[in-house]
Amino acid sequence: MTADRMSSKPASEHEERARLTVDERDLGPQMAPVVAGRRQSLEGFEADYTDIVDYIIRCTHKIWEDKAVGLIYTHYAHNTPVHLSDAEFYGRDQVVENTVRTLAAFPDLRLFGDEVIWSGNDRDGFHSSHRVTWSGHNLGHSIYGPPTGRRVQRREIAHCVVRRGRIVEEWIVHDETALIRQLGLDEVELARTLARMEAELGWQSPGDLVGEVPRLPGQGHPPVQLDGDPRDPDALPGLLYGLVWNARMLNYLAEYYAPNAVVWVPGNRRLEGHGDLTAYVLGLLAAFPDGAMSVDHVAWIGSEAQGYKVAARWTFQGTHGGPGPYGPPTGRRVRVLGISHFEVRGGRIEREYMVWDEFALLKQVYRPG
Repeated sequence: MTADRMSSKPASEHEERARLTVDERDLGPQMAPVVAGRRQSLEGFEADYTDIVDYIIRCTHKIWEDKAVGLIYTHYAHNTPVHLSDAEFYGRDQVVENTVRTLAAFPDLRLFGDEVIWSGNDRDGFHSSHRVTWSGHNLGHSIYGPPTGRRVQRREIAHCVVRRGRIVEEWIVHDETALIRQLGLDEVELARTLARMEAELGWQSPGDLVGEVPRLPGQGHPPVQLDGDPRDPDALPGLLYGLVWNARMLNYLAEYYAPNAVVWVPGNRRLEGHGDLTAYVLGLLAAFPDGAMSVDHVAWIGSEAQGYKVAARWTFQGTHGGPGPYGPPTGRRVRVLGISHFEVRGGRIEREYMVWDEFALLKQVYRPG
């Protein structure tokens, strides 16, 4: 299992940068005042940012809550690609357009910063994984129809690559199913309608893949033992996905997760303990019998003494070939982007925020043949 990681840093350096977290900041109704002076080398960044966490939190606040949308032109590169499960955008003009559209639908939108997990430096570039709780009222027209007046809340994670004060690439995942349900809409019927419309427009589905799902090494089988130490935060996601999801060794869930672990999954669903988590994984693998997880990037902060916070960006692929939560099998191929934030202590996961766009998967499942 390979991952596109930043070059490894000595443990002492990781421990030092563990203090640069959102835990130190006032993320309530008012933004914390700018702290005088730099706490981290930020060559090429505007002077009012003190470190990479402050940059992510503060520029998000400026653009979305202060509605200084035009700052996107100074905080994104002109050719920035933005990746979602069901769309690919290119360039900051599209970022501006999508931001304006969202704010028009939810003009009182608030983004509460829950965590920023990061790696890198101002020489090689930073990777940041920013988890937010997204909250507001649907007071304007959205892509789903006229305003409902309803209050909505969903979880979202944005993974950014930042160089010299500009975002040069971004991956965004959000719990769209939770939002649609809170708007009072039926996600299955809406997915069928939009999937049919997108097919008629000739839009390509992310599940239109060629070749086998990359889980099996040739004619062999997934390894039931993988090299690596699960106490190493850099290795943990690859071991977890390789053994549990790809090799189907679900007995390892009890080794990687604490007995009372809490896992948040799409639809604002809360799983607690090994039983809930095992049932969730089994349900997805039953619906997608050839399903496979691959790790795309890993970053972490913390130390063995303090505990680790780990961000893993991943891709799930499979064929809808079995019964499960998404209706009778359709034979459609699916591909979804996801990001998980793990809180690890004593070598076990105590809490996980697994964020991916389940609605994008539904559209792929119900896409007309």
